[in-house]
Amino acid sequence: MPGRVGQVRDLRAQQHKAAPTRAQQRAQTTAARRQVADARRVGAADRQLAKAAGRGRANGTLGKVRERLGRARDAAVGRLRAACDQRTDKALKGHAGGLAAKRLAALKAPARSAAWWALWRSAARMHGRQLLAALLAAPVGLLGLLTTPLGRKLRWDWLQYPGRRLYRWLAAQARWQQEVRNNAIRDRLKAAEAAIDADAKREQDVIGDRAERPAGRVPGSGSTPTTSSEGVHVSGFRFEEAAAEMEAAAQSYEPDGCMEILAMVEGLPAALTSIANVMKILAERADAEFPLEKEVAGAFSDIYSALLVAVGSAEEMGPLFRLVHHQDIARHEEPRNGTEAEKGWNV
Repeated sequence: MPGRVGQVRDLRAQQHKAAPTRAQQRAQTTAARRQVADARRVGAADRQLAKAAGRGRANGTLGKVRERLGRARDAAVGRLRAACDQRTDKALKGHAGGLAAKRLAALKAPARSAAWWALWRSAARMHGRQLLAALLAAPVGLLGLLTTPLGRKLRWDWLQYPGRRLYRWLAAQARWQQEVRNNAIRDRLKAAEAAIDADAKREQDVIGDRAERPAGRVPGSGSTPTTSSEGVHVSGFRFEEAAAEMEAAAQSYEPDGCMEILAMVEGLPAALTSIANVMKILAERADAEFPLEKEVAGAFSDIYSALLVAVGSAEEMGPLFRLVHHQDIARHEEPRNGTEAEKGWNV
């Protein structure tokens, strides 16, 4: 395929040929990074030794000490790398469980964020009512300067400190109402999380324990394979071509303005959700229709879970974009005295 899409496909093919699996790609990347770090460290040590060798016997002795320290440091780096590799292997063994936990956390993040903001508003409402109670109790407290001495003489408690008692009653009412609101918010959050857990459990049950096989031999499935001179027929679903076109479009993307970038950022969750749904459909069909083993369908399901984590991260980009660029966005969405007048700020 000519053009950038063809170049991207050729580069992807070369990379896949050099490292067919993701584990090999990770190992290759880690080895290259460590090789670069070792080369830099060895080069720095050689420069120090060469510099010390030309400055007399004392500096030569110091250079030998540095050489021994360098060997000890290399040994320590090797031990640290071995420990890091062990932790990586251990994490990869629990890859499915980790992805499932991250996926559930990403699905629950909007509900938890909404509950956090609701609790924050409830606390602000309580403090506002306490402030209002203080304002209402202030004039009553001034009146208490006259009624409190009289109440002490008559031994009538209801005449003593009326402002203080009014404030305490109003503040207690505000705290009680806040507690009622908070309990309702937490109950809604628990219900939402329970619904998400139930949906995740149903989606996990979609992938069966094993691929179903017919009881007898399928007609036409002899031991001698049939050959065809027509080659492999492609049905039209070439996911890598669509992905390569998207990558090429991203490389040549030239937006008309930052508001277009904002629209693109706010549309990312929907786009990534569509890509995740592709993996979900492939997982379901691999388990129910295609003659594949359970591991293949489970791999599609793992990719689907990982993409849902990416969807959760993409949902945070839109609010973050609007937060850090709120002044710039306001000039476009709410221009002062019109768009032409807003252009007076020539910045």
